[in-house]
Amino acid sequence: MAVKVNKKLCNGCGSCKESRCMRICPGNLLYKTEDNKATIRDKRECWDCAACVKECPNQAIEMYLPAEIGGRGSTLKAKTKRDEIIWTLKKIDGSTKKFKVKNKLLLNKNL
Repeated sequence: MAVKVNKKLCNGCGSCKESRCMRICPGNLLYKTEDNKATIRDKRECWDCAACVKECPNQAIEMYLPAEIGGRGSTLKAKTKRDEIIWTLKKIDGSTKKFKVKNKLLLNKNL
């Protein structure tokens, strides 16, 4: 799997020194570029934990899934709400499938 940041959707979490994805990444792999966009240092070092995918408020981070899991070219995004996470699987043909899971963590609105 590979994590990618959509630069069109990423706003670097505004004027914060560290974006939310930077704070949550257990491998410390994300950083901000000069244009205030999050980017990953080395995709090969990514743990594929999806923490950054769930944390991004703009859905700017997505996982590219291997063919065995989602089909060739499929991506996975998350929209995290207080009590649930809505995952969207998008296939290469443009079709999407959404599924919800309970969010076991309480969101801190101040982050």
